[in-house]
Amino acid sequence: MQNYPGRRSGSEPVTARSDLKLRLLLAVVFTPLFAAATIAFAFWAAGADDGDALGPGVLMILAVVCGLLTVTAAVDLVVVARRRRRET
Repeated sequence: MQNYPGRRSGSEPVTARSDLKLRLLLAVVFTPLFAAATIAFAFWAAGADDGDALGPGVLMILAVVCGLLTVTAAVDLVVVARRRRRET
């Protein structure tokens, strides 16, 4: 028997939902952490030269990755807050 989209496979709950409290906690913790890491890597890259263990290019890549993680965590924070507000 094949699994078709929208058809239950058997063991998942009918009303499976995300743990909004945990997502909110993670977003609240990691948004400022990733933002601080973005700023730190950007300043480190600005002062780095090619003789450093990590070159400025690698540090800028780390800053961009942390910036993307900051945006992702902030968007998730907004989504979770909106869903929690809608449920009450």
